[in-house]
Amino acid sequence: MSRADQRRWGEVYVRGLVEVPGRKSVRRISERLLGRRADQSLQQFVNQSSWDWQPVRERIAEVVDATLAPRAWVVEETVLPKSGRSSVGVDKQFSQTLGRVLNCQLGLAVLAVGPAGTVPVNWRLMLPRSWDTDRERRARSRVPDEERHRSRWEHLFDALDELAVGWHARPLPVVVDASRSPSATALIRGLENRGLRYVVRVDSATPLARLPSGEVVTVGERLACAGSARTPAQHWRSGLGHRSRYSTVLLPDPVGTGAVRSVGLPRRTRKVVVGWGAESDRVESAWVTNVESTRSADLLELLGLSSRAGRDLQRLSELSGLRHFEGRSFRGWHHHVTLVSAAHAYGLLRRLPGADAGLPASVEAATR
Repeated sequence: MSRADQRRWGEVYVRGLVEVPGRKSVRRISERLLGRRADQSLQQFVNQSSWDWQPVRERIAEVVDATLAPRAWVVEETVLPKSGRSSVGVDKQFSQTLGRVLNCQLGLAVLAVGPAGTVPVNWRLMLPRSWDTDRERRARSRVPDEERHRSRWEHLFDALDELAVGWHARPLPVVVDASRSPSATALIRGLENRGLRYVVRVDSATPLARLPSGEVVTVGERLACAGSARTPAQHWRSGLGHRSRYSTVLLPDPVGTGAVRSVGLPRRTRKVVVGWGAESDRVESAWVTNVESTRSADLLELLGLSSRAGRDLQRLSELSGLRHFEGRSFRGWHHHVTLVSAAHAYGLLRRLPGADAGLPASVEAATR
């Protein structure tokens, strides 16, 4: 932030997100930290101020990568329930996370996740299709002309490109739960085209290959052919003490003998990691991955990061004010989630051993 007044109000807002208990409204933040009402100034800083959120996110990602040593970028949907229909991106829409339709904003978060914790490093607001032609609401919320409804994976690819190409961030394995998505194949194709490692949870109906006869081989059919009894399995205990049984099934080679060819997927070594249920032949989860590791425990740890990130994002929503955004503008939404990321990162990194020596002594110093 280049202007002194922006840094000053940025410090107040982030300190409020860190320190104010309960609902983190601009009124409560200003009264608690300043001892006076400064609602209009804080509202203007969040909703109308011209500062660019992208360099702030880039700085957050840089500090988090250097200090937190994350193992993966985990992709999570964030659901922000709303009343009314005036806030940017609000509509009755289906949440894949909740499995139901509700009146809400839907965001997509890319989270840097490691043993020490989770920090959102990039965000996208997923506009419903109804907002493409609603000129009145777009004008009220100051939605840029180029912002339109896009698929979930288009938003994700844009966020990952910004991280890896625009910000030159260290590429990490991308962990995504696409088990409720009908377009998991498009997701895998896009990740492979970008040269990214990935671990993607898929549904049993996800297509993997097509036989010369035209028959499509799905994940479920491939697992049935492998057979749980003939697939060596290993037990793995997560950091939370949960014990699971996993095995690895190689996928059909799209080149190989020429017996099969891929369904729109680049030529790549892929496999399915299967999580088995209590019954030996019941599949609890299936993950397609191209991650190669000499230790299977490393790959299984990546699977566990998905559930950890979901729990951490829930706590972040409750404790760092993610759901407490009071504005209605497109710019305000992006400003708010960016500052929530900064507040959460600051609080998390300050608790790490030796953090006092490696982090700025104040929030204001961190925004320079």
